[in-house]
Amino acid sequence: MELRQLRYFVKVCELGSMGRAALELGVVTSALSQQISRLEGELSTRLLQRSSTGVLPTDAGVAFLHQAQLTLRHADEAVRAAQQARLAGHVSVGLPPTTASVLGVPLMQAMRARYPDVRLHLVESLSGHLAGMLQARQLDLAMLFETSQPPRCSMLPLLDERLFAIAARGQAPWPAGQEITLAQLATVPLILPSARHGLRSALEAAFAHVGVRPRVVAEIDGLALLMDAVRAGEGATIQPGAAIARLAGDGLTSNAIADEHVGRRNLLVSLSDDELAPAALATRVVLADTVRTLVQAGRWAGARLLEN
Repeated sequence: MELRQLRYFVKVCELGSMGRAALELGVVTSALSQQISRLEGELSTRLLQRSSTGVLPTDAGVAFLHQAQLTLRHADEAVRAAQQARLAGHVSVGLPPTTASVLGVPLMQAMRARYPDVRLHLVESLSGHLAGMLQARQLDLAMLFETSQPPRCSMLPLLDERLFAIAARGQAPWPAGQEITLAQLATVPLILPSARHGLRSALEAAFAHVGVRPRVVAEIDGLALLMDAVRAGEGATIQPGAAIARLAGDGLTSNAIADEHVGRRNLLVSLSDDELAPAALATRVVLADTVRTLVQAGRWAGARLLEN
């Protein structure tokens, strides 16, 4: 099996046409078709379904495509690293919105300082979506929550987060004290993420544990819009400490949730070590170091590092 064959196969899948792929690759269609057939022969399975309208990967072809793309990417990064004689490449990292608000920029700065030739691709999305992207090999690593850990991935628990009740200053009714319980929030109008969000599932379980039915007046999955609604006095919310990293002097008040069973565990999840390029392995170390630095410096509200 040759890298050339993998490049040919990936290009055919991307364009869905032997003719268009041959034109872009600068080879004749018959030669391209011959290389694909040789590849299928080596694997003893059909990779492409050919028809009058084009080609589509078979089930085996889809599975092979993911690994072929990963192999080509690693090969390209190996060439760049050899040419530049220092660590280089491209790394995709997924961060949930609340985590991105406190970790995103420091991670970029740390990577630029330590590995300036590694190009960092940050993806901000819900934890469950990021887990799916890891499974599809669209990400190298991600910060996820315990409820969305994908199977067959490397996992390192990094920290636990306390949750905070957040509201516009002067909102009524609002419990007194630096810490409040879920039971005290029973009559407070809440704006929470929808049921498909991992945090919402955790909160529903936590409220049920204390026998309280939360008064949810709106559901918003985007963190920026959710916080805008809270700031406008439309309701309070419950979020981890990372969500309040930017809220100082912003017309909002936050109170830690006192219930011991309320919190969120953060995991650093990645593809297996044998699937990660050197740049991704290095980025995983930098990410973990950056998280520890932020927590130890008091820049991650309510976070507690876990022993590893």
